[in-house]
Amino acid sequence: MTDQPRRRSPHAPNRPGKPYRRPQKDPVRILAFEALRAVDERDAYANLVLPPLLRKARESAEAGSGPRFDSRDAALATELVYGTLRHQGTYDAIIAECVDRPLREVDPPVLDVLSLGAHQLLGTRIPTHAAVSASVELARVVLGDGRAKFVNAVLRKIATHDLDGWLERVAPPYDEDPEEHLGVRHSHPRWVVSALWDALGGGSAGMEELLAADNERPEVTLVARPGRSTPGELLAAVGEQTAEPGRWSPYAVRLTEGGEPGALEAVRDGRAGVQDEGSQLVALALANAPLEGDDRRWLDGCAGPGGKAALLAALAAERGAALLAAEKQPHRARLVAGALAGNPGPYQVIAADGTRPPWRPESFDRVLVDVPCTGLGALRRRPEARWRRRPEDLEGFAPLQRGLLREALAAARIGGVVGYATCSPHPAETRAVVEDVLKGRGGAAVSAEWIDARPLLPGVPELGDGPDIQLWPHRHGTDAMYLALLRRTG
Repeated sequence: MTDQPRRRSPHAPNRPGKPYRRPQKDPVRILAFEALRAVDERDAYANLVLPPLLRKARESAEAGSGPRFDSRDAALATELVYGTLRHQGTYDAIIAECVDRPLREVDPPVLDVLSLGAHQLLGTRIPTHAAVSASVELARVVLGDGRAKFVNAVLRKIATHDLDGWLERVAPPYDEDPEEHLGVRHSHPRWVVSALWDALGGGSAGMEELLAADNERPEVTLVARPGRSTPGELLAAVGEQTAEPGRWSPYAVRLTEGGEPGALEAVRDGRAGVQDEGSQLVALALANAPLEGDDRRWLDGCAGPGGKAALLAALAAERGAALLAAEKQPHRARLVAGALAGNPGPYQVIAADGTRPPWRPESFDRVLVDVPCTGLGALRRRPEARWRRRPEDLEGFAPLQRGLLREALAAARIGGVVGYATCSPHPAETRAVVEDVLKGRGGAAVSAEWIDARPLLPGVPELGDGPDIQLWPHRHGTDAMYLALLRRTG
């Protein structure tokens, strides 16, 4: 639908014998719609767009200048946005069966309203009549009466089956096309299913678990930065009924019932932060790697936005070591500086390109490069990323990833330790990068040897065949972080 419907006069009859009724504005669904439009129009990320929208709605309600908006409203808006984005591929396949044109010919704002309605019908416990009527009312407010009729007709078709019934209709049989079957059923692009399957290996059961885990709401995890805070302090501040110790990291605390980390004094002061447990484990493995000789100079070569750098700085301070945190983008370097503010030990934050470093070769004892990547390991937190990425993005990241690892190895002294990390399990972004650099493909060969990283994370199961490690959402409850540890030998 490309033509705007003609607006009725406020006094014109909606149909003979019935007066015109103004659409009722539902602040929760309007907010969810605005968030989805920002994701679609500006390539924004929901985790960046949604918090300020929620804050504005709460502040307006408290000031009396807007409708009521409490914590339950915020929770519903969050569920509508993230649930719709996580299941977008599945809902698109279902909506396509219920419209009389190719999906690409449906205007994006209309499709957003339909997707919100589909999620309420198929992914929540909202009663059918309420889901349809609320979605049609939203359409009247944001699209107009004409398009609201179209939304009403489509949603009534969707309501004729539950989710399992629709999946039987729109997903091809597993035996005929397993990747497309899993992609439609679990709302992942086919190429992502294929890449994750290559990385995971095994049969369909593990893949089903992984793809399902990508669609679950992740817990908020805190890190108590050593020497500045403790998990006990965080547990006491949050309350033991709503928080638990981390599964694997000795510094982690999981908020089991959500909550606002910014309300905690330790987080506001920078003594603790929000950090996925997988990211904590990457920093801990690098810090725990055996090292002979000096252990005084550490480098985080891709430090933005600062979570790993803050944990590394705290660990370094306990040993009397200094951390240099480098980040290419100045605005991200400022985020790193904010994360490290108040660290008791020596540190420095600079804006610098790790592929053209300002530091001298062989200057550091420990080096971490958490390289830019497709982000396929964090689809729980950024569900929209799965639809933005394309297979060709791998080729775009490849030279940068290899360049950063080469320079990281050059920055380490002989005998020093280098950690190559990425929030992607894609084979092209993990072991292939390390092997290419060590064998000199595309550049000079570097003398280095693998370190078995698995013993450095005691108690963490199923880390892979080694010597590198791969974390998984369905096995570890973390982002799918990858880590290879190398020792420079020459």
